[in-house]
Amino acid sequence: MISSNSIKKSNQQLSYKRVSWLYRFGLKEEKQYLVENLSMLLSSGISVLDALKSIKVELKSLVMKRLVDGIAEDINNGANLSKALASTKLFSPYIISLVDIGEKSGRLAENLKIINSQQKKEDALRSKVRSAMLYPVFVLFFTFIVGIFISWFVLPRLSSVFSSLNVELPFMTRLIIKAGNFVSANSFNVIPLIILLFFVLIYFIFFFRKTRFIGEVLLFNLPVIRDFIKQAQLSRFGFILGTLLEAGLSINDSLDSLISSTTSNKYKKFYNYLHKSIDDGNSFQKSFKEYPKMRKIMPAPIQQIIVTGEQSGRLSDTLIRLGENYESKMDGTTKNVAVMIEPILLILVGLGVAAIAIGIILPVYTLMDNINNAESVSRQESHQSNSSQNLVIYYADKNGF
Repeated sequence: MISSNSIKKSNQQLSYKRVSWLYRFGLKEEKQYLVENLSMLLSSGISVLDALKSIKVELKSLVMKRLVDGIAEDINNGANLSKALASTKLFSPYIISLVDIGEKSGRLAENLKIINSQQKKEDALRSKVRSAMLYPVFVLFFTFIVGIFISWFVLPRLSSVFSSLNVELPFMTRLIIKAGNFVSANSFNVIPLIILLFFVLIYFIFFFRKTRFIGEVLLFNLPVIRDFIKQAQLSRFGFILGTLLEAGLSINDSLDSLISSTTSNKYKKFYNYLHKSIDDGNSFQKSFKEYPKMRKIMPAPIQQIIVTGEQSGRLSDTLIRLGENYESKMDGTTKNVAVMIEPILLILVGLGVAAIAIGIILPVYTLMDNINNAESVSRQESHQSNSSQNLVIYYADKNGF
């Protein structure tokens, strides 16, 4: 017969494992807090269960508290910490591998410190990516708002003005006015639909697993952005692979963790190839040489540095220094991204403004031409009338009338 305590434990574990993935968002800071404090508490000699109890008291998120309860419950039931953390689905395979190695080697507290340091580096990397994209996103959003304002308020009023002029409007003007009238008449349906389509397009181009290669191809064809992505990927390659090798994980297991944590299809394909090649007994040097277009993945000097590190037996140190080097390079590239994108955005915005301005100015020129033509015809008719009158007077005087 099953005891009430076992049923209670089972229900607790079930509830924590069924925390919806939606509720797992926004837990980044508390994840870092968990790892950082777990490292410090274990270093002071406290057991894992006691450390988890102490950490839970300071957690603010109810979801994170439930997850910590589940981790503790798994450990009570005989699981090790790495498996308990893996069951939360909050941590990457790279982190789980480091925890597993730490438990097996007796260096759990040290490896948790490494994880904490790596999480901070990942945050710094994301911060650089966000800062590089903040300016163009702001400009595009502001341009969109201005475009909506013009379409909703300005163009319909211009339409009524131009329609009262009784002149034939140029094609561009007619197109702009029709677009403005359509947006104004269907604004509450069209504007949300445009916004929705924009976000759906961005999602499928850059985030959806099966189609994000399209966005990757686009980004890899933009000069400075291509360099920025390469630096970010090589920085993660050096940090993750170097840290795992330094912790004692084999090269193939380290590459497995690297593959699982990489989102770039281009680099994931390369890492899969590298894993297979090294598994077949090849060195980094031979693997690099046989991979097509290897220099687009990794510059030749960096390949040579890695090969030298492998031959000297200092591969992990070499890779970690490589990660640090590319992390520092990203600071300068972040500024260059903004500098490169700024003129492109200005050109795009300028073209949009020029199109609207030309569409508005052309009818004015047409109207002025019509007025000038009318005045010219009027002057000609007046001149002809005066000439006829003078001719009549001349003949009248000549004939003595």
